[in-house]
Amino acid sequence: MKRKSYLTVALLLAGAFVFAEKATLIDFSLLKADIIQQSDVEGNAVTDKEGNPVYTQNRRTSMDYSTAAGASFTEEQKKLMLTSLALPEWEVKLNSSAQNVTSLNLSKVSEAPVKNDKKADIPAALKDKVVMGVRVIFPKTANNANAKILPPFEIPAYEPYSEADDSGVRGEPKSAPEEEKNDDNTLFEGGYGVLKNVGTIKSIAVTTMGMNYPHGLYVLLKDTDGNERPYFMGYLGFDGWRTLKWNNPTYITEFRNREIRIVPIYPRGLPFVKFVGFKITRDASHIGGDFIGYFKDVQVIYDKALLSSERDIRDEDLWGIIGLKESIKQAAEMERFGVKQVDRYIEKVNMANDPSFTKNDYLVE
Repeated sequence: MKRKSYLTVALLLAGAFVFAEKATLIDFSLLKADIIQQSDVEGNAVTDKEGNPVYTQNRRTSMDYSTAAGASFTEEQKKLMLTSLALPEWEVKLNSSAQNVTSLNLSKVSEAPVKNDKKADIPAALKDKVVMGVRVIFPKTANNANAKILPPFEIPAYEPYSEADDSGVRGEPKSAPEEEKNDDNTLFEGGYGVLKNVGTIKSIAVTTMGMNYPHGLYVLLKDTDGNERPYFMGYLGFDGWRTLKWNNPTYITEFRNREIRIVPIYPRGLPFVKFVGFKITRDASHIGGDFIGYFKDVQVIYDKALLSSERDIRDEDLWGIIGLKESIKQAAEMERFGVKQVDRYIEKVNMANDPSFTKNDYLVE
């Protein structure tokens, strides 16, 4: 696994400039389902209207949670214990005042293909891509409500990069592709929900398609210390594609006025931010019922926390402190992830499979 040495940016601020970076935190067009074909109740492979196979999981982000399952599960059942960040796997979590049977059944996340050859003004970054489509059923009564759009599991920050086969089984850790600039060599960097080496955030942008809804949009992020923060991006009361931005009101652009903090270079791990989800808010005075939204990506402009540099001694190779800390955090992440997914698997298996009664059920032989 590749490692780099780092020097604190604070030491270099007196030099003359700040090392800012622009990167994609998460790109939903990368989360298209591309492995494991869906099967119906009778075990037949499912296809769409054009005869193409309907897949259920995303190869890059597939995660096996069978290691958290007990001994009572068979090997065949454990092979089915797989999930990923494929868009249909995401969930809509409504606040208590917005929950009812209809909203819980119909609020969901889907893949939304962007295809319109007759419209020439579709940005090249969107055309023929799959984006996140969200449907939320808000109450029609006059009360405030909100819905969080969440991944099926908390995105791990320390999972090592590896490649998965057509069944979603991951191989041994290896180096990530060079084009991803994945310096810490983890699985969810490169547009899959995690950004490493993040200092102060200067700006956040969301590419979304408005549908003239008056609802508010928040981006939820979590940092290295587990602090979750909401960032208000604006209101969705517009039509068409737009980039909503949040600019840090406390960001100091003049480096001479910044507070210089000297911290030890080693053994600090790389500070990070991870994508937690979106939050849609509906005011009591606004229209209720259906909300439809589309999201392409979330981008961040930020100061680098640490600056890459070549050092005389490879500290991590000698002491291994960062590796030990991250392996402990990785194990804790996987434990939390696995238990929740196993519980969901049990609930899914116990659900009724028959959609409804048929007329043959009433015939007496």
